[in-house]
Amino acid sequence: MELFDKAKERATSRPAIDSSQGHTIAYSRTTSSRLMGVLDANANGNVHGGVIMRMVDEAAAVVAIKHSHRNVVTARVERFDFLAPAYLGDVVSVHCELQYVGRTSMEVGVRVTAEDPLTGEVRHVASSRVIYVALDEHGKPTPVPPLVPGDDEERAIIERARLRRQRMQKLEEELAKLEEGGSE
Repeated sequence: MELFDKAKERATSRPAIDSSQGHTIAYSRTTSSRLMGVLDANANGNVHGGVIMRMVDEAAAVVAIKHSHRNVVTARVERFDFLAPAYLGDVVSVHCELQYVGRTSMEVGVRVTAEDPLTGEVRHVASSRVIYVALDEHGKPTPVPPLVPGDDEERAIIERARLRRQRMQKLEEELAKLEEGGSE
């Protein structure tokens, strides 16, 4: 059997999904952690930003897959802020939760922490928002279940994300107009 045959078979033999059945934020919330080793760090003992970015993409994708019950692709990294270094020997944890769902896309909010396992000190080292698109068995975008608030806290998260998305769309429209004007 070829290396990816089993994965292809699983992707094409799944039962039909009722994309009208919504899920809460808690339904797909995920945290993954990993001890940072020598291959993760530079000569100064700081963890490479690319290592953290990969951890974020993988953990956030799990959230999108769990919500959509589909394979997903990263469509956009809307934001990635490094706030403090993570060090060799730290336990880096990536905390992810869905914040917004469109027709085929999902926005995952991410908070990255680094813990010194010897002292217990936990530092917030990065934050990100990553957009994923769900794919059907032919690799085309496909509808995803709605995001439904499970409580008032989730309702507030969804509302903030909706407002942020509206502002981002307006900003993108303004930037597109500027770029059109600049190309004449």
